[in-house]
Amino acid sequence: MIFSKILTTWYSNNKRDLPWRQTKNPYYIWLSEIILQQTQVKQGLPYYEAFVAKYPTVFDLANANESDVLKLWQGLGYYSRARNLHATSKQIASELEGVFPNNYKDLLKLKGVGDYTASAIASICFNEISAVLDGNVYRVLSRYFGVDTPINSSKGAKEFKQLAQELIDKNNPAEFNQAIMEFGATQCKPKKPYCNICPYNTGCIAFNENRINELPVKIKSAKAKKKHFNFLVFISEDEKTVLEKREGKGIWQNLYQFPLVETDETINLTDLKNRIENNNLLKGMPFELLQYNKEPIVHKLSHQHLYTTFWIINVNKLLEEGILISKIRNYAVPILIGNFIESFNFD
Repeated sequence: MIFSKILTTWYSNNKRDLPWRQTKNPYYIWLSEIILQQTQVKQGLPYYEAFVAKYPTVFDLANANESDVLKLWQGLGYYSRARNLHATSKQIASELEGVFPNNYKDLLKLKGVGDYTASAIASICFNEISAVLDGNVYRVLSRYFGVDTPINSSKGAKEFKQLAQELIDKNNPAEFNQAIMEFGATQCKPKKPYCNICPYNTGCIAFNENRINELPVKIKSAKAKKKHFNFLVFISEDEKTVLEKREGKGIWQNLYQFPLVETDETINLTDLKNRIENNNLLKGMPFELLQYNKEPIVHKLSHQHLYTTFWIINVNKLLEEGILISKIRNYAVPILIGNFIESFNFD
């Protein structure tokens, strides 16, 4: 088909030299695809290289401690990806003797592997004719064919999957899938795409109808909830502090944080001090409370915005067993707390 021919020709002249494009090893392809979900290549590349260096095989990753995996992942966000990555490596190592499924249907049975990742691995590693759908692909197809069905709807997912499946090069699905993702990432970009030098511009509906900024269509998500986080950063005279492991389900599951006081609105130093004293958090011990950041740090997540203040609590000693401040960087923490640790300079 002309569409796929134009695409693969463009790809051969414009593709970036990326390490996962030099292999058909499903472990490395899987690793790259999980890392690059909701992550740009320039941000994900150093993480990919770090994971490959530390865990060169699926058995190495399976034998790792989850805390080490989360620490290596720190800064990428969406930590459920890292937890699923580790769980899946164990599944493959123990149940499948280290051998990845070689088809789309069986790849879907792996934890954390959905339609996109299964299609990518199946096509790139095993040449299965299974079209990928990620944000880049949705954008290219929506603009070129003028499709205004919301991409984050069940109808949209089905419609675009069918369209992509019709277009895919049956003789070389691996190259087609990589080409259309690359085209969306570097040519048909979300903002300021290179339409004037696009090989598709004569037939692109969005370009010819001046609808580039309208497509693709996405259903607006619910308004993000606003939360107020107050992290208590204990510092004792013997240079120890307190970190707590977050248990249960949640975005930061199994990561570490400073003790947290959540409030309905921004709280001032006096009110927080009274709350600490009234809740007997320090059991009558004298302490000095200092506000580190004068204005809340706004940390935006997909479903909530965290208005965060760090409070420094100087004490003579800790009532519970603390950790040495010199060891604080050994713990996997959310990027919000990691940034604070670096800016506060505990050294």
